[in-house]
Amino acid sequence: MRVAPHTKVRPDRIAAYEAAHREVPEELTTAIRAAGATSWTIWRSGSDLFHLLECEDCARLIAELEQLPVNVAWQARMAELLDVVHDYSRGGAGAGLPVVRELP
Repeated sequence: MRVAPHTKVRPDRIAAYEAAHREVPEELTTAIRAAGATSWTIWRSGSDLFHLLECEDCARLIAELEQLPVNVAWQARMAELLDVVHDYSRGGAGAGLPVVRELP
């Protein structure tokens, strides 16, 4: 499945957000892949962040990561940088940005 979460970074924390993403812990990356993610890309326009997450099951991915210490620490770090936290925790077809059109 593909999920397109939308988040917002605090305008005064953009540099710190980008720096953090140059240093994502390998343990977290490994855990995200093990939970079923095959790809995750984030684009930034001003303070808006647009993600494209490809995974087997978003709800399962979030559930598997939720209590993992490395993810708990990462989420605490992101909470200091974000105005709007992820909107993909709902999982399933209604998660993230709605699809308007796809090129078949």
